[in-house]
Amino acid sequence: MNPLSKLEPSIVWSYFNDICKVPRPSKKEEKMILFLEEFAREYNLDYKKDEIGNVLISKPATNGFKDVKPVLLQSHIDMVCEKNADVRHNFEHDPIVPVVDGEWVKAAGTTLGADDGIGVAAQLALLASKDIEHGPIECLFTVDEETGLTGAYNLNDDFFESKILLNLDSEDDGELFIGCAGGIDTVATFDMQLTETPANYFAFKVEVSGLKGGHSGDDIDKGLGNANKILNRFLWQTTRDLDLKIHHLDGGNLRNAIAREASAIALVPIEKKEAIRVTFNIFYDELSSELEVTDSGLKMHLESCDLPDTIYEAGFQDAVLNSLYACPHGVIEMSRKIEGLVETSTNLASVKQNADSLIVTTSQRSSVETAKENVAAMVRSVFELAQAEVVHGEGYPGWAPNMNSEILDITRDSYKRLFNEEPVVRAIHAGLECGLFLEKYPGLDMISFGPTIRGAHSPDERINIETVRKFWIHLQDVLKNIPTQN
Repeated sequence: MNPLSKLEPSIVWSYFNDICKVPRPSKKEEKMILFLEEFAREYNLDYKKDEIGNVLISKPATNGFKDVKPVLLQSHIDMVCEKNADVRHNFEHDPIVPVVDGEWVKAAGTTLGADDGIGVAAQLALLASKDIEHGPIECLFTVDEETGLTGAYNLNDDFFESKILLNLDSEDDGELFIGCAGGIDTVATFDMQLTETPANYFAFKVEVSGLKGGHSGDDIDKGLGNANKILNRFLWQTTRDLDLKIHHLDGGNLRNAIAREASAIALVPIEKKEAIRVTFNIFYDELSSELEVTDSGLKMHLESCDLPDTIYEAGFQDAVLNSLYACPHGVIEMSRKIEGLVETSTNLASVKQNADSLIVTTSQRSSVETAKENVAAMVRSVFELAQAEVVHGEGYPGWAPNMNSEILDITRDSYKRLFNEEPVVRAIHAGLECGLFLEKYPGLDMISFGPTIRGAHSPDERINIETVRKFWIHLQDVLKNIPTQN
C-alpha cells in the first residue's frame, strides 16, 4: 500500500512515491535516468541526454500560452544516502520507504530524498498534466549535485533555450532564494604510521552517535554537534591524561553533511582501565550539558574489545589529533550585507582510515569568493603543519543576488496574492547549481523556491505535507503569469 496515496496534491505525491522506488545515489543515477527516459517516451515528449547524464524533457505551451516566454524548471535527481547505524539498507538496490508522521513525510531510518525528489516529482507532474496552463517549458534533471555538482559543471552552454530558470531545490516555504554560497572541498591525506601494540594494555571502542547531523550549509549555524570534533576532543584530552594509544578512527560520511556518528578503537595501560571509564563518564556528562539546547540526543558508548596488533606511531598520533582539534568547524563569519545570513563557514565532514592512509574531508562555503579562498587556506595550513598532503577540489561559484529580477517580482507577487503573506527574499548559505548555470548562461533570470524540508542530509530528513500543497499551487501560478515575449 502506498502510504502517500491520500495526500494532496495527489499527482505530485504519486510521482514522489514512484521516485522513492528508484535507487539514485550520487554518481549512480543510471536507474533514475532510465526512469526519466521511459517517462518522456510514455508521454510522447521530446527529450535529450548529454554525456554526463543530465536529461532535458520539453513540453509545448498549452492553448493560449504559445507567445509566453519559455521557462526552464530544474532539479537534481541524486540524493544523499545516510542511514542510522542500526538500519540495514542498500541505497544502490533498496527502495526508500516513506512514512507519514503527522504533518510530515519521512523515511524509515534513512534519508528520504525529498532533497530534491520533491522538485523532480513536481516537474514530472507538470509534464504529465493535461489541465495546467503554461508556456513552453523545459525540465532539466541534473546528476550528482550532492557530491560535486557534476551535472551542472559539465552542462553544455547550448543544452537548453530558456532565459528564465526556476530552481526547485530550496527547503523553506515562504522564502524565495535569489543567491547562494560558493564552495570548495579541502582534503588532507596522512600516510599511516603504525607500530606494534605494547603489552599490558586495555583496548576499547568508543562511539559517538545520536546527533542530529544535517546540511553542512543550511544547518551550520544551528549549534549542532559534530561527531568528529567530539570524539577527537575526548581522545586528545585522554591522550595527555591516561597515555591513550589509537588503533583506528572513523567518523562522518559525506562532505556536505555534519558528522552524526564517529568511533575509535583505542588503548590505555591496563592499570588505567577503571580510570578511562571514569574519564569517559565525566566527558559524556560535560558534552551532554554543552549540547543540551541545540543537540540533546548525543549518545556516547564505551566497551572493551580485543587488543589490536598495531597502534598509531606516537608522532603520527599527535599530528592527527592536534590537526583535527585545530581544524575549524562551523560559522567563520556572518554576512555584513544580509542580516542573519552566514557568509563563510567550514565543515569537518569525515575522517576515514584504510590500510595505507587516513583521509580527512572538509568543505568550505562563502558568498564572498575571497573569503571562501581564505577559509580553505586556513584549513589547508592546519593540516600542512601536521605534514599531511592537502588538495582542494575544483570548487563552485556563488550566485550573486539580483533584486531587479523579473522572475523575482512575478514569484513574490504570486505568493503574496495566493497566501496573503509577504514572502521572505533571501540568499542561502548552501550550494545551488544556479551559480554554475549563470556562468554558462549569463543572461539567465533565476529564482529558487520549494516546500519546507527539515533535517536534509540526515535520517531525520522530513518534508512538510501542507507546504507541498502550497508549493504546487504557487508553481502553477508562477507559470501562468510568465509574460509574453517581446
